[in-house]
Amino acid sequence: MARRIFFSFHYERDVWRASIVRNSGVVESTAAAGFHDASIWEEARLKGDAAIKKLINDALVGTTVTAVLIGAVTSTRKYVTYEIEQSIDRGNGIFGILIHGIKDKSGNIDSPGAIPKKLLDVGAKVYTYEYGKIAEWAEQAYKAAHPA
Repeated sequence: MARRIFFSFHYERDVWRASIVRNSGVVESTAAAGFHDASIWEEARLKGDAAIKKLINDALVGTTVTAVLIGAVTSTRKYVTYEIEQSIDRGNGIFGILIHGIKDKSGNIDSPGAIPKKLLDVGAKVYTYEYGKIAEWAEQAYKAAHPA
């Protein structure tokens, strides 16, 4: 069964890599949750913390799984931490994907980053990005959060 996936990532640094993951042809039946036009993020940022949290909360509605895309600085971003906490609170299955090896728009790869502590705390599985695997990983994460 296809799962609606919320993608958590550091927007400014990793949006290109995140788009590659999302558009890899294996999540077409899932939500585009977590992807917003840069102007929407900027407008929320100018309005403050509450506006950003509302944007995140609204994007999580209807999702069943959260994929945390882990780049070089993901673990240090407060909104990524908030997205993980909210995903856990709502019962989403959750997993991480290391994306530092995906080339950015300039063709560069990035340094590996630390796995966010919140992912480690809940024992979420973390994978290195592999084309064609996201739907499988999402289903495994969902089942881990909702054992039969």
